[in-house]
Amino acid sequence: MRVIGKSVIRKEAYDKVTGRARYTHDYRKQTLSVQMVVSPYGHARIVELDTVEARKIPGVRAIVTGGGFPLNGEAIRDRPPLASGKVRYHGEPVALVVADTPILAKKAANLVRVKYELLPVVNSPTEAFQEGASLVHERLGEYEVEKGVKPVPGTNIAAQVKIRKGDLKRGWSECETIVEASFSFSPSDHTAMETRCATAEIFPDGTIEIMTSSQAPFMVKKLIASYFGEEVGKIIVHTPLVGGAYGGKAAVQLEILAYLASKSVGGKAVKLVNTREEDIITSPCHVGLDATIKFGADQNGLIKAAEIRYLWDSGAYSDKGVDLARSGAADCTGPYNIENVWCDSYCMYTNHPYASPYRGFSHSELSFAIERTMDLLAEKLAMDPLELRRRNAILPGHCTPTQVRLNESNVGNLPKCINRLKELMQWEQGQIVNISDRFLRAKGISCSWKTSTIDTNAPSGVILTFNPDGSLNLMAGVIEIGTGTKTVLAQILAERLKMDIDQIHVRMDVDTQTTPEHWKTVASRGTFMAGKAVLEAAEDVIRQLKEVAACVLRAPLEDLEVADSRVFLRDDPAVGLEFKEIAYGYQYPNGNTIGGQIIGKGKYVLRRMSHMDPETGKGQPGPEWTVGAYGVEVEFDKRDCTYRLVKAVSVIDIGTVLNEKAAKGQVMGAMSMGLAFAGRETFYFDELGRVLNPQLRTYRPLHYGENPDYLVDFVLTPQLDAAYGARGVGEHGLLGIPGALGNALSSAAGVSLQKLPLIPETIWQAKGRRE
Repeated sequence: MRVIGKSVIRKEAYDKVTGRARYTHDYRKQTLSVQMVVSPYGHARIVELDTVEARKIPGVRAIVTGGGFPLNGEAIRDRPPLASGKVRYHGEPVALVVADTPILAKKAANLVRVKYELLPVVNSPTEAFQEGASLVHERLGEYEVEKGVKPVPGTNIAAQVKIRKGDLKRGWSECETIVEASFSFSPSDHTAMETRCATAEIFPDGTIEIMTSSQAPFMVKKLIASYFGEEVGKIIVHTPLVGGAYGGKAAVQLEILAYLASKSVGGKAVKLVNTREEDIITSPCHVGLDATIKFGADQNGLIKAAEIRYLWDSGAYSDKGVDLARSGAADCTGPYNIENVWCDSYCMYTNHPYASPYRGFSHSELSFAIERTMDLLAEKLAMDPLELRRRNAILPGHCTPTQVRLNESNVGNLPKCINRLKELMQWEQGQIVNISDRFLRAKGISCSWKTSTIDTNAPSGVILTFNPDGSLNLMAGVIEIGTGTKTVLAQILAERLKMDIDQIHVRMDVDTQTTPEHWKTVASRGTFMAGKAVLEAAEDVIRQLKEVAACVLRAPLEDLEVADSRVFLRDDPAVGLEFKEIAYGYQYPNGNTIGGQIIGKGKYVLRRMSHMDPETGKGQPGPEWTVGAYGVEVEFDKRDCTYRLVKAVSVIDIGTVLNEKAAKGQVMGAMSMGLAFAGRETFYFDELGRVLNPQLRTYRPLHYGENPDYLVDFVLTPQLDAAYGARGVGEHGLLGIPGALGNALSSAAGVSLQKLPLIPETIWQAKGRRE
């Protein structure tokens, strides 16, 4: 291939490294400023809200408070844009101050007086699940809900997703060894470099223009129209480059608040930009989880039965939590062939910041619980943990928990990933190596998989236009969030048209009025869906080019070939026309013109997807399952339970590598996130539900110099229905890393570690409990 597989420099690279790239906050300098007033408590009744003193500040244009606005939310409309009656999480917005400058807005916001009456706090999903727990939503049964979602009034259960596969009673009867364990971790942050930001302006004709750092501008458009009764055609959403997102910018929040703020000042342009602290506690966070896993295996180590319960910490609102619970249920067992499965996946309300997707969409979270349980099972069986995974690996011909029959194309080759991991981890040298009386090195491994449980009718579109010099413009609704997807789309187009990729210009920003729709830039679906649309658009362009050239060259279409920005005779390449001669129509010497401007279009919508049966979970929630194997090696200090990350390995069946450096960079970045999530990052809550570490001084991502050596390799089993056989890989480097780190440290410390993050104190406490 000419371009596919090559390490092409990203189209936006120069602008980013020189600082020329512009993000949402870099636009619309002349706007009014919006400052949020947020709750200082996790759960409290609003007794009084006084804005009198705040309104006296010169330059304050409006103060917006809760009440009277329609409820928001995707699966369940349970969230007021501004809290009304009571607050349900620390950081929840209760008022907006619109002023001439950020300083004036902040000054006035500090003068808004809110009197609260404290209410009992629900501080974990397990606590929320208990009978008699304090209710986060007393009127749960009155909310408008999406079809198929059934909240349980009188409880904190927003949704329950069931998996019922096989015969559990028979499965347990075949088991000789059973393990059961519980795992937990609190919500945390996405920590994208760019904090969330949105601007809004409403014009006299009713047109609403919003600019936002979002992964889902088309969803912003639809939801604002739906919530507030606006004409969807009059809502225009712009999204420029986005400085990291990781799922956190898939939810719609600031855009709604900016719209309400603009409306309060007669449609004037306003801007709302999160500080880092607001981004951490006020906007949607990374979901937490309490999980209980029970596996049973026969004497050969084959897992015969599984009982699983996931309690997802959706926080104060269900917004994306319902989808996360569904996704977790769909792949609940990890990448293992288990014929008898019973899983209950609950979306739980708590008094925590509400959840949005996090890179992997609930899969790195469940994988930690599954993979730690696999190591516990291996220990009880006295079996090599890598061998246990190989014996139980999901294969073509097996069925997923949702009873989809797999084949080589849609699941790839997990055993091959495991074998390559074994080599890269030098597993035969031993899992634990003593360095001295104080230090040892320990290795942990894991496996993972993921399908993308997105809307069954999710669309993607692409438009191609020509420039007079014969170069092409590519427009797609995919958001460039740092993944390099738009460069990969250009590679797919260049490969199909057999042309120089430098002759393909990619529009980076998205405008929902002029850019073809892409559902959301989530779930590693950008390359798969938009790639298919690009190929269809390329075929459209090729057909039109050949039709014009056939008239000029007086040759049948089947005799023509397209390559090197030319259309020519297949058997005589010297006879042909350049793109620039026919892209706008061909003009004969006498002035007659045929053809006209060539505009290519392509579209794709997911095929054969289906909803999951509410009682059994049966259905096809995604197009394919990407598998991978992972390893982490640590150097452990037995005296104080500190450790150093030595090596991290990922082997993923990517199908086809489209851009080698981009793919490896994606995986390495995801691996770093997995190590930070498992080993460092978490929210610490007090008894009032307050986040005690809402700043980067106290919230702890990986720092420079703490990263291990990263080793990345790929297995190449083509996905036949994908562009050039490639699977998406944006999330997959993260999925198995938390489990691998947990397994390495459990081996090193000699104790089962079942709570994240894996900081020295957590390890020390676990060792103390055992002793």
